[in-house]
Amino acid sequence: MSGSGGNVVEGGERDRLLAEAVGLREAGRKEEARDRLVALSSRFPQDVEVAYQTAWVHDTLGLEAEAVPYYERALAGAGLTEGDRRGALLGLGSTYRILGRYEEAVTTLSAAAAEFSDDGALKTFLAMALYNTGRTHDAMEMLLRLLAATSDDPDIAGYRPAIEEYAKDLDATV
Repeated sequence: MSGSGGNVVEGGERDRLLAEAVGLREAGRKEEARDRLVALSSRFPQDVEVAYQTAWVHDTLGLEAEAVPYYERALAGAGLTEGDRRGALLGLGSTYRILGRYEEAVTTLSAAAAEFSDDGALKTFLAMALYNTGRTHDAMEMLLRLLAATSDDPDIAGYRPAIEEYAKDLDATV
């Protein structure tokens, strides 16, 4: 149990209620899931897992501004699994970008990409945020490096060394 701060009975109930709410979200019953998660978050305000799930459901409903404080709460505490931490960082960074808070998006996603250097999704969302801040060269470099490193397309693989070289400096000429 992640930071609920209650006794065993209360923690067991928290686990059951959280699982039910997540199940509702996964079943497409997002509004009902949101109602339950907001109530659960009020009941367990220090619980990082509840905060993360509450942020996530707000995001799936297009309620990005409402998701931010829950993401921030989830990331401020300890106890998220590595996968949930990645998801929360990506969610918060992406949400900042959608809200036009581009510098915060770059800061959040840069830190996340450094922490989870193997995560291509974080780098992709970071590239989008870099683009939004006018750092198109950095965004393009990041995407080209990611493409060269992860593409299974045989046509791209054949040009991998060239793509990696051009990623270093797109303005260079022969």
